[in-house]
Amino acid sequence: MKRTSWSAGLSVSTGGVAVVAHAGSVGLGLLADRTGLSSELAKAMKRRSFNPVHDRGRVLTDVAVMLADGGEAIADIDVLRHQVSVLGPVASAPTVWRTLDEVTPARLGKIQTARARVRRHVWSVFPGGLPASRVAGTDLRELVVLDVDATIVVAHSEKEQASPTYKRTFGFHPLGVWCDNTEEFLAAQLRTGRAGSNTAADHITVLTEAIAQVPAVHRKKLLIRSDGAGASHQLLDWLHAQDQVRGRSVDYSIGFAITEQIRETIQLVPSKVWVPALDADGGVREGGDVAEITGLIDPAVLARWPVGMRVIVRRERPHPGAQLSLFEERDGWRYQAFVTNTTVGQLAFLEARHRAHAGVEDRIRHAKDTGLGRFPSREFAINQTWLMLTAIAADLVAWARLLALTGDAKVLAACEPKALRYRFLHVPARLTNSARQRRLRIPQTWPWAAAIVAVFANIAAIPQAA
Repeated sequence: MKRTSWSAGLSVSTGGVAVVAHAGSVGLGLLADRTGLSSELAKAMKRRSFNPVHDRGRVLTDVAVMLADGGEAIADIDVLRHQVSVLGPVASAPTVWRTLDEVTPARLGKIQTARARVRRHVWSVFPGGLPASRVAGTDLRELVVLDVDATIVVAHSEKEQASPTYKRTFGFHPLGVWCDNTEEFLAAQLRTGRAGSNTAADHITVLTEAIAQVPAVHRKKLLIRSDGAGASHQLLDWLHAQDQVRGRSVDYSIGFAITEQIRETIQLVPSKVWVPALDADGGVREGGDVAEITGLIDPAVLARWPVGMRVIVRRERPHPGAQLSLFEERDGWRYQAFVTNTTVGQLAFLEARHRAHAGVEDRIRHAKDTGLGRFPSREFAINQTWLMLTAIAADLVAWARLLALTGDAKVLAACEPKALRYRFLHVPARLTNSARQRRLRIPQTWPWAAAIVAVFANIAAIPQAA
């Protein structure tokens, strides 16, 4: 039998009717409506004496759905326009361009306020309450964990404020904050490529916006995590000041540079002081140890940092081929340090809690699969709005995971964005009309058909905001 026998007699033509591609993305549009996101964005974009054919809030919602669905360019909005029989009128690409151009800095602030209002409702309807962040096999309970990190986005053409980066590429250096409990993309700032990794003012700006996104009832206990880029006097002083706000507890866990002075202090640590580190499951991390060196540092040096700051060091045997400093080559250990103001908990647990910050790299990777990897315009302001819509798209995926991918749909909950598109968002369907009702019929042979039906049922069951 010939290998091509399956294609015998196969031909391709246009003319298919009542067929809806990417039918799963309709669920994200329903989710945006059900949570109140669409209406809140409409209020944020409303202008006096301006009544466009396409509501500007709906246009922004559609672009966010497009990004979550895998769109990479504004022209990809045509995929949603194909779904007009389900979604109704969808703006054209030129209208999307005009809408993004209409988003001023003041309107961006209104959009952030709208997002916070919607988030307050969404968090109030989470089944079982706000998910707990997990470290070393342990729940952090009501603690809300915010991870801040920056990434490089390469620009392949001349764009406003694109510039050479520290990685010898050309583009932008956006800074973002993610909530570890929910995987939401809370706040972001688009920056020129040459922006510094440890610019304290930028960190303070995005963290202020991110904290404002956390509903007030959950804002009482926060943990801010960052790599060494956050180890500046200005940022740590600001975090210390936030911890002094009445009714709020703000812990921090920030990477710290191994300076010559820190190296000299490490050599003073007695061998019996080192305790075994923990792995991600809470077991002993083979070849890793932790020790606190705060008491061994010159008091005059510590006095320049916030009161209560602790310095903790982890050492581990390097993997073959690792590049070591002369100091590390001398004793055969690789060292990493971080600082924290947390006063309770075993050293090994605090170190494992800090190391869990590495999970933000997955959030960045997912964001780059959902619009962050490419900015569409030459204009910086439009690209900043695009970044905001990328965050909204990430929120929609996170909300879908927590509110809709449950029960019979739980089989889809562990999917990363690409897998979620392959199994759910890009599923085809047939639209039928009967008794004044429209039905999207998922193919019975689709492996995840039952789960997809459950997703839509779960979205329909979400309580609407008052």
